[in-house]
Amino acid sequence: MSDEPVPPRKHGFETLAIHAGQEPDPTAGAVTVPIYQTSTFAQEAVGKHKGYEYARTGNPTRTALETCLAALEGGAWGLAFASGMAATDAVAHLLSSGDHVVMADDIYGGTYRLFARVFDRVGIELSAVDMRDPANVRAALTRSTKLVWMESPTNPMLKIVDIAAVAAVARDAGALAVVDNTFASPYLQQPLGMGADLVLHSTTKYIGGHSDVVGGALIGNDADLRDRLAFIQNAAGGVPGPFDSWLVLRGAKTLAVRMERHSDNAQAIAEWLAQHEKVARVNYPGLPTHEGHDVARRQMRSFGGMLSFELKGGEAAAMRAVSRTRIFALAESLGGVESLIEVPLAMTHGSVKGTKLAPPAGLVRLSVGIESVDDLVTDLAQAID
Repeated sequence: MSDEPVPPRKHGFETLAIHAGQEPDPTAGAVTVPIYQTSTFAQEAVGKHKGYEYARTGNPTRTALETCLAALEGGAWGLAFASGMAATDAVAHLLSSGDHVVMADDIYGGTYRLFARVFDRVGIELSAVDMRDPANVRAALTRSTKLVWMESPTNPMLKIVDIAAVAAVARDAGALAVVDNTFASPYLQQPLGMGADLVLHSTTKYIGGHSDVVGGALIGNDADLRDRLAFIQNAAGGVPGPFDSWLVLRGAKTLAVRMERHSDNAQAIAEWLAQHEKVARVNYPGLPTHEGHDVARRQMRSFGGMLSFELKGGEAAAMRAVSRTRIFALAESLGGVESLIEVPLAMTHGSVKGTKLAPPAGLVRLSVGIESVDDLVTDLAQAID
């Protein structure tokens, strides 16, 4: 299985999601990739094997997932990890003491925590800037800058970054341009085609899609970079097991149809919230009033299932609303088929509290699922009123 080619790029996204890396099993003809639940592989002789030795280094189920993810992002290779943070950690391990990272100032709290509170101890320096203006990135660069880390849309304020423009700034400085593409998914946005060097996913989210698995991935085109990251992946051991890989691969098959529904539902809810008398602000790139709407239209297929908003009553109103929903579950994470609601500063972004990266205390974030949109609007209406 490890030697199977990715289907030609002429195939559509939906076809790749179902077939890339997933040829029928040669042993029994199974059309679904088997779960190779084994820790080791028999060798014909010392150094002579069928491509696999030990499951930390490689497993056929994981290979199928990595091949599929590479195809979906338009990359030459993919590497799967035990979580999105394990993938982020692998990228951080490319750096050396004294290196400098430029990061978006609105970003997942766990990413900030890793760089600001773990890798700072080994001498990695960090600057956080508003990446909506590429000039801010350019101004933050130093001779030591080795990494430019983007999100678009950002988490949780849904800012839009011009990926091509910022990637060009990074390239001119000799720095790696990395895009956390979790919010958009590869169906809505493919940053490698815009000049990014690496794409990262928490496959826990939209790619897995069912809130039943934790995983991460890196996808790229540069072979040397792949070798460096694969060495870290194997040496550190932050890899997914075969069953986790199988679950993510199963989720990927329906990514396209789910993202269409997520996006349609989120658009309708954003438009409804924008007209609500108790709502002060809605952050959703699908609204024409959103500052990044035109850039999002250019670089995204649609606008995704994530949005955030603020109520006129501030933090107290937000806390009341999130405690009153009946269909939206009060929970961290995102990207599953079910709708979730949270207050970022008190939940997913607690690690940035007290910093300039902190979101408003009264911000509410929605991960809009694929339920009936009428039911979702009714649920929000009774929670807000």
